[in-house]
Amino acid sequence: MSRYRPPAPPKSNYLTAEGESRMRQELDFLWRDERPKVTQQVSEAAALGDRSENAEYIYGKKRLREIDRRVRYLRKRLEDATVVTTLPSDISKIYFGAWVDLEDSNDNVHEYRIVGPDEVGDKPGYVSMDAPLGRALLGKQVDDEVSIVTPAGRSRYTVVAIRYTMPA
Repeated sequence: MSRYRPPAPPKSNYLTAEGESRMRQELDFLWRDERPKVTQQVSEAAALGDRSENAEYIYGKKRLREIDRRVRYLRKRLEDATVVTTLPSDISKIYFGAWVDLEDSNDNVHEYRIVGPDEVGDKPGYVSMDAPLGRALLGKQVDDEVSIVTPAGRSRYTVVAIRYTMPA
C-alpha cells in the first residue's frame, strides 16, 4: 500500500479588494511587528545557555518557522492573485463578489457572498467560489433554484436577490 496522496486541486486565485487589503495587512504585521519581536525573544533565550532544554528558545524557533511559512504563503498568493475591483457586465447574474440572498425550503433567508478561497472565514456568510455552494451559485439569476448535496442530505435553495454592494 502506498502513502501517495494526489496533490490538492489548485485554488482559484481571485481576491476582492477587501481580501487583498486584509492579506497585505497580515503580511505587514507578521513581517514588521511579529517576526522582529519573536527574533528578539529567541536571541535572548539563546543567550541563557543550554538550548536543548530551553523551552523559550525551542518555542521561539518553532514560532519563527510558523511566521516564515505564513509569510511565504501570503507573498505567493498575493503575487499570483487577480484582484477583482470592477462589476461584471451582467449584474443580474451571480459572479465573483456578489452578495446573494437564498431562501431555503423552510422560507428562511440566508445571505452569502461569493469570494476567493483565501477570504473564507474573514466574515460570516463568506462562501468560496470553489466550494460546492459557490460553484452551484455562479451564473444563476433571481428565482433560479440551486440544489446542493451536503452531508445532511440534499439542500434546495431559491435565489431571492443579487447585489454587488455591501448590504446596509
